[in-house]
Amino acid sequence: MSRILVTGSTEGLGRAAAESLLLKGHDVVLHARNERRAQDVQELVDRGADLVVGDFTERDAVRRIAAELNGPRPLDAVIHNVGVYRGPDVMPVNIIAPYLLTALLRGPRRLVYLSSGSHFDGRPSLAGVDWQGNGPGSYADSKLFVTTLAAAVARLRAGVLSNAVDPGWVPTRMGGPHAPDDLELGHRTQEWLAVDDDPGALTSGGYWYHRRLREPHPAVHDEAFQDRLVRTLAEETGTAL
Repeated sequence: MSRILVTGSTEGLGRAAAESLLLKGHDVVLHARNERRAQDVQELVDRGADLVVGDFTERDAVRRIAAELNGPRPLDAVIHNVGVYRGPDVMPVNIIAPYLLTALLRGPRRLVYLSSGSHFDGRPSLAGVDWQGNGPGSYADSKLFVTTLAAAVARLRAGVLSNAVDPGWVPTRMGGPHAPDDLELGHRTQEWLAVDDDPGALTSGGYWYHRRLREPHPAVHDEAFQDRLVRTLAEETGTAL
């Protein structure tokens, strides 16, 4: 059984993945933004899940959570599920937090990053990006960046399986009640990549949709763009990958 951190696991796809993994006997670490949201997953904690609490808009909170998890019980996998759709928190939550966790956590050999079909509308440019969240951020850009980060980690970290997943447009709080995709299928690929020994799940650098590989935005596999992104994030956070 694996020990898996699922960020943003108080609702939606994150909670669905966490519940399913817990049911299968895995050691699940939940993540809640604050103590109020933590109450929403008390049932899962009572069933044996661990819990970390921290607001991913705050870099110090991300660093504290990484330090908490770098203890004697190392993680086997991380599902970077947490995300916001609009507003000033887009870049801090959707790309800075996953980058910091990737750089700081010791041990995980499987990393799954939540992408979106919106990443195809992202701009492969780092000029003028507001990483601090002082103003509204572009969701499409953030998803292009995190998908590129997944590909960069797959290339740069030998022995680590790093993949990006498009869960589809599913009926969560972010997707809205009329989203056309299947919520159940929306979280199955993340789980599969995080824990399964199927040969397909033991690959790295893919962009997945419902357990099928798809070709991402051309910039994702542009190694020069990957390197610029990683270098920029390292300079912005003061933390090397």
